[in-house]
Amino acid sequence: MATNSRSIRSLCWVSAVAALFCLGFIAGWFAKPTHPNYTNAVHHASDCSKSNMIKHFFSPLSRKFTRLPHLSGTEQNLIYAEQIQKEWQEFGLDSVEMVPYDVLLSYPNVSQPNYIAIVDAQGNEVFNTSLAEPIPAGYEDVANIVPPYSAYSAQGQPEEDLVYVNYGRTEDFSQLQRQMGINVTGKIVIVRYGKIFRGNKVKNAMLVGAKGLILFSDPADYSADGVKPYPEGWNLPGGGAQRGNVMNLNGAGDSLTPGYPAKEYTYRSRPEDGVGLPSIPVHPIGYHDAFHILKFVRMNIHTNNQVGRIYNVIGKIRGALEPDRYVILGGHRDAWVFGGIDPMSGAALVHETVRSAGRLLSKGWRPRRTIIFASWDAEEFGLLGSTEWAEDNAKLLQERAVAYINADSGIEGMYTLRVDCTPSLHTLVYDLTKQIASPEIEEEGISLYESWHKKDNWTNERDAPRISKLGSGSDFEAYFVRLGIAAGRARYTKNRKIERYSSYPVYHTVYETFEVVEKFYDPSFTRLRAVAQVRGGLVFLLADSQIIPLDANQYAISLNTYARSIAAIAQTHREEMRSYEVSFDSLFSAVENFTVAAREFHERLENVNRVRAINDQLMYLERAFIDPLGLPGRPFYRHVVFAPSSHNKYAGESFPGIYDALFDIEHSADQEKAWNEVKRQISIAAFTVHAAAMTLKPPA
Repeated sequence: MATNSRSIRSLCWVSAVAALFCLGFIAGWFAKPTHPNYTNAVHHASDCSKSNMIKHFFSPLSRKFTRLPHLSGTEQNLIYAEQIQKEWQEFGLDSVEMVPYDVLLSYPNVSQPNYIAIVDAQGNEVFNTSLAEPIPAGYEDVANIVPPYSAYSAQGQPEEDLVYVNYGRTEDFSQLQRQMGINVTGKIVIVRYGKIFRGNKVKNAMLVGAKGLILFSDPADYSADGVKPYPEGWNLPGGGAQRGNVMNLNGAGDSLTPGYPAKEYTYRSRPEDGVGLPSIPVHPIGYHDAFHILKFVRMNIHTNNQVGRIYNVIGKIRGALEPDRYVILGGHRDAWVFGGIDPMSGAALVHETVRSAGRLLSKGWRPRRTIIFASWDAEEFGLLGSTEWAEDNAKLLQERAVAYINADSGIEGMYTLRVDCTPSLHTLVYDLTKQIASPEIEEEGISLYESWHKKDNWTNERDAPRISKLGSGSDFEAYFVRLGIAAGRARYTKNRKIERYSSYPVYHTVYETFEVVEKFYDPSFTRLRAVAQVRGGLVFLLADSQIIPLDANQYAISLNTYARSIAAIAQTHREEMRSYEVSFDSLFSAVENFTVAAREFHERLENVNRVRAINDQLMYLERAFIDPLGLPGRPFYRHVVFAPSSHNKYAGESFPGIYDALFDIEHSADQEKAWNEVKRQISIAAFTVHAAAMTLKPPA
């Protein structure tokens, strides 16, 4: 059967890719598997994982790119871009170019530092928060360390009482106002980091009329039990403060050129009129300072926004048979300071994937489809480099892109694998991880899939490891939710069931060094190696399999789950649904049609004689879920099935148009109008799912 031969070939490639990332000396041997026996490939990969080679492989590279601060728009970040370009050329890629864009960036004022002050009755400042973090040992002589700040904060010096609002979530502000009767209009609010994206916290504060917002990292959220603060452990010291942008871009990219690439000829809004910019001062502090300031305070914020040049590095390997079909591996390079975890634990993996691909090329291998490698700039300022390149190449990518695999931080914990991806990639992820060895010493002899399954099962849905929905917060956003390109990401993560701290404790601080990875998170670098195998395996299999390994059946399963979930939310308002004649029947019918179409499509794969046409149907399936009008109030979020949550950019929401229409609907002033919007969003979802099913039908 044609399917069997394709499966054997895919399994050979899975194993080859698993071995590929050990060292280049075995790359050529696996470049062209000629027999169905892939046991030797897995065996060689396993042997390699037991050796010291992986540490020698990644350690010098990670150290090289984390030695100095490299904030976007700075000279050092440009130097790293030029170095990456040079090395990718030396590795043997067909082409490597640096692509510049001029975008709105944001930096502290050197002559007027940002800080928070306690003010007495006479207006005197009796306590000031720290202007910088205590520098970790070994980095005392490093220059150009940007102090903690909130990028794009409005300038200002408001003075007012301070109100504590927990995490600054929608429900926190609602509880304060509706249940406790506390009005924060005209006040300065202090919220702790965690739970939701910092930009959503700022938006929520603005909506209730706050004059300013202070962010702090609570030890309850940024300290693991039994772990010492850095450098003795990996917890956050009391003087550490998380940097980050506080814009509410909603997928717009550069604030001054939303929807269009920030090139020299592009029309720009005035900096003060940029999309998503906060209208209130915002500033982060450490928890040592937070203990002191629950009083009358003054914010002294002088952050400047300015247009600056950023540089993406784009490398390509031309496909042998389908050069007009692109598989993209992209991750950002810029960091708030040293970036030991974010992003360099991921950027180093991209670099070594490029090196390994170059060695395969030197052995005569060439992928079926074109592979594009990207080192993005200005991710930390709002996914700017990746979004501008997506806008610049939107027409081309909509016509030619097969998939986008994201390569941000490779590790955020020490427990197990975490994968977020579109449903059509689920089967490929599972098949791939079954061929990769677990990186844990105590789990020798079992696969990464088995280890992952044991530690993070998909409870109550299926007997398989849990895969999350894509939200936002990294460079896949524009490719997935705006352009409709199948996308996924993978990294090693914490035990989310018991490790309650948000993110990893030293996130976006000066303590995020190479040493925190080497000493605590992955001393042998085997976890990073496993992540490299997953990311690289996805790229190479998507680029080289005869039939693109995307699974429409898995999409059907997910659509059914999401439709039932959103209907269950609506059913909590049964009386209103009856009164306003709201029904989900059309959506369930569309999902059933899609399920049948997906099943019949994959049955036809048993006897493929039109490979290009079948692959085009698979490639364009994700595009079928794109609505050119976008979501209400969020025109650059165009995916009808998936979008970042309106209340937490980091989290993914399914059927977001319906979800947003239902959110807090009981407090809507005009119930009829609100429920009519629910009906409208159901109709849009039903139409889109039905239309997607039609794209899977055989040609007329």
